Amino acid sequence: MSARSKIVKPAGVEPDELELSVAQNLVDLEQNVPELKADLRGLQFTTAKEVDIGHGKRAVVLFVPVPLLKNFHKVQSRIIRELEKKFSDRHVLLVAQRRIMRKPGRNARVKQARPRSRTLTSVHEKLLEDLVYPTEIVGKRTKVRVDGSKLTKVFLDRKDHTALEYKLETFSAVYQRLTGKNVHFGFDRVASDEAN
Repeated sequence: MSARSKIVKPAGVEPDELELSVAQNLVDLEQNVPELKADLRGLQFTTAKEVDIGHGKRAVVLFVPVPLLKNFHKVQSRIIRELEKKFSDRHVLLVAQRRIMRKPGRNARVKQARPRSRTLTSVHEKLLEDLVYPTEIVGKRTKVRVDGSKLTKVFLDRKDHTALEYKLETFSAVYQRLTGKNVHFGFDRVASDEAN
């Protein structure tokens, strides 16, 4: 099995070096780890991008087709762990490749209504959920400053505190890079207070 078979690209578009190395690592995982072989067999990704997250650190963002996202979620923690071993200096994140459709204009002849899942707001919300998977978002606050800029605070489930704390800056930087929105990630204090 070739690494090229793990990448879904339009005809005539060649994958770059990063995509080929990620694909080769997925093929190696499929061949060398027997318990992952069945789960990894049909999985493919569309593209891989490297994002600068500041302080000389970088992150690799894998974009997968939306229909395959659920299959990726079954083995995501294992795949991410293995890929982060291979790319030792970078965090690896997995998100779905979603499409945003424009709002129909006044003169547009639209045959059918735009699906709610293709709106800008919906795509950005889903991207936020994809970034922090397998943890859950338990709350959000949007602060509008006097100058008109917005800061969104996203509160994650406290039970994943130890596993995700080192990635919070990465989540913020990648979300900022992909959407242009300023988001701060943290852990919910209310959930820990109720547990006591």
